[in-house]
Amino acid sequence: LKDNYPHQAEEMNIQGIVYVQFVVEKDGSITDVQAVKGIGGGCDELAIKVVRNSPKWNPGRQRGKAVRSRKVVPIRFKLVMR
Repeated sequence: LKDNYPHQAEEMNIQGIVYVQFVVEKDGSITDVQAVKGIGGGCDELAIKVVRNSPKWNPGRQRGKAVRSRKVVPIRFKLVMR
């Protein structure tokens, strides 16, 4: 991601953590992706894109059966001096 740091966030020196919430369906696919706590500057949108484009997840399990589950993951944005 370091080559894809949002330009606006870089210009405004925005760093921090975006919390992304989503549902892992029974088949491991991701739905209902949204930033529940963002930092702006294009970081929220990039974090959502990263989660949407991730490979399938392992679904939650209840009594041995796959079930839908809601997850929240932190995605850290940190500027690196060049």
